Amino acid sequence: MRTGRGPLFLRRADGRLLPLEIERWCAEAVPADLTVLERCQGPVIDLGCGPGRLVVALAERGHPVLGVDISRAAVTRTRRAGGTALCRSVFEPLPSEGRWGTALLLDGNIGIGGDPRALLHRVARIVTPGGLLLAEATATEADERLLVRVDDGHGRTGPAFPWARVGASALTRHARAAGWHTAEQWTAAGRAFVGLRHCG
Repeated sequence: MRTGRGPLFLRRADGRLLPLEIERWCAEAVPADLTVLERCQGPVIDLGCGPGRLVVALAERGHPVLGVDISRAAVTRTRRAGGTALCRSVFEPLPSEGRWGTALLLDGNIGIGGDPRALLHRVARIVTPGGLLLAEATATEADERLLVRVDDGHGRTGPAFPWARVGASALTRHARAAGWHTAEQWTAAGRAFVGLRHCG
């Protein structure tokens, strides 16, 4: 994250590697990202903002926006790029809870915490009543919970933490159970997105 270059992976317990797109995350927003940003309404909170490309792009478009990430390196990079970011977990108290018009869970961040329904319940308390969640699903159908470690591709790994991989069908199912309804689904550049409205 500090250098903006990979390789970087999530290593599953079975040894398989899930690549993390560090170079894309550290670059400027790409056209597929813009299909999400153009749907944002009101103040936006980017949950798991990483190095902040979306935070910066939204600020340039005039949105009040806050990035949240547990990685100090990611938050530092976001701030250096001109964005506003907070080093904190989504499950900790956040500023202006219940008043964000839009929440973002992109780049696989629907996997945060390893329990999509618990995460969706949490996001419902962050956005305004009837608020919008724009989430990215896996491009292929999946619905799995796993323990992973960050792996630098050279044999060094971090501590294990829970994660989830969720495709669009599973995401909409979990969302329904957590009080959201599906407003729309779309794809761009091979990426799958879901727009959700909270029913509360």
